Amino acid sequence: MTTKTTRSRKFKAILAGGIVLGVGAAVTLAAWTDDEWAEGVFGAGSFNVQGSTDGTTFADHESSDGAAALTFDLDGGDNMSPGDTVAAPFVLRLDGPTSYDATVSLESAAGGGDNAAALTYAIVQVASAGDCSATAEGTSIVPEGTALDSTTGAAEFNLTAGADTATGDPVTLCFQVTAGDSLEQGQNTTAQWQFTATSAE
Repeated sequence: MTTKTTRSRKFKAILAGGIVLGVGAAVTLAAWTDDEWAEGVFGAGSFNVQGSTDGTTFADHESSDGAAALTFDLDGGDNMSPGDTVAAPFVLRLDGPTSYDATVSLESAAGGGDNAAALTYAIVQVASAGDCSATAEGTSIVPEGTALDSTTGAAEFNLTAGADTATGDPVTLCFQVTAGDSLEQGQNTTAQWQFTATSAE
């Protein structure tokens, strides 16, 4: 009886020890964890070109239906005769929220009406709208004698974005339209020009 009792106590002691060791091992293997999260917010910049016919009041002219109506001298350009040249300014700039400089190109030109073939045009870059005239000289954007529906020889030019929320520096284009000898009396011609600005990286 004594031997059995002693063995039973030893076995219980071993079991008890095993349980203690098991709990101790579980506590030892437990690990502390702590998390760190990082977040980034990515906003796109803004890019918008505005146009003006007088260098003062600027607006968006984003389609042929809403094209800026240029006012040519010589009674609005509607009383031309062969050999006459009329002129009108068109001013471009980047708006205040714009983040990037731009390169601008004359994308397309179109002329419609009975006198379209009798009219040619040129575009020169001048200092301001007030400097635009039939005889104005400046940096050539489109060479003299270009057909109304042509962009051949057109040069690109740059627009600079303003600092912070300021508008960019304006660039003034002077359109000069000349009537040829084949100009017919009493006929109207409409011309449109499309400029495309591409953001500079």
